Amino acid sequence: MINLLRFLPADMGREHFETLLEADRLRVELIVSRGQASPEQGWYDQALDEWVVVLTGQARLAFEDDAREVSLGPGDHLIIAAHRRHRVTWTAPDIETRWLAIHFTASGDVSPLD
Repeated sequence: MINLLRFLPADMGREHFETLLEADRLRVELIVSRGQASPEQGWYDQALDEWVVVLTGQARLAFEDDAREVSLGPGDHLIIAAHRRHRVTWTAPDIETRWLAIHFTASGDVSPLD
């Protein structure tokens, strides 16, 4: 059993990815960051759609197709469509930022519930 709020990787010198559940076209992942960001030239380009929520901490994301950055704090979530190139530009350096990411294949356009 992993407690999402208490689990702390031994090496916080790098971002930690922990797969919690994996099935056909579905992956649930815990990500723990502390001051990490994507490389300047590094864009994530994922084959699956992704719903991500910040459980603790703070982060900023950039998208290749939008000049604005998105700031996220506890409880903030968003959907990233498959192949929408994005990167993490900043995570809080003084506290752990814990993300829960659900990667999936949508059967049509995906939009968050209001």
